[in-house]
Amino acid sequence: MEYPENVLKKAEKIKFLLLDVDGVLTDGKIIIDENGREIKNFYVLDGMGIKLLQKIGVEVGIISGRFSLVVEYRAKELGIEVLIQGELKKLSAYEKILKDKKLKDEEIAYVGDDWVDLPILKRAGLAIGVPNAWYPVNEYVDYITKNPG
Repeated sequence: MEYPENVLKKAEKIKFLLLDVDGVLTDGKIIIDENGREIKNFYVLDGMGIKLLQKIGVEVGIISGRFSLVVEYRAKELGIEVLIQGELKKLSAYEKILKDKKLKDEEIAYVGDDWVDLPILKRAGLAIGVPNAWYPVNEYVDYITKNPG
């Protein structure tokens, strides 16, 4: 698979991958059963990609606007220690991660799909969108994945 030169150049500097959840790590659907339990569909190949990145030293974290026990479970399963949920002002969470991890914007890759992701996408060193993103989001990204969330 070929990637644009500007994307490869930005990717060389990445030390930390931050991900949104709904629509990025999942298909964007939220299923609630008759007992009020939430069910999400996670794509297994995303998990494999995360594990491979971790293996080469890229840390992975999650910032989600919603809180979900399912996400907490999946993050634990994947060895993701940086998990911030229920934060609609994602830029504040992003800035805290930068400070705590002593990182610069250009060392962060962020994958998002919705309006709450825009402030981070505009700052991250490598901004990534998904094909099914909310319309204006992909105007601000460096790369759009081939597969939807």
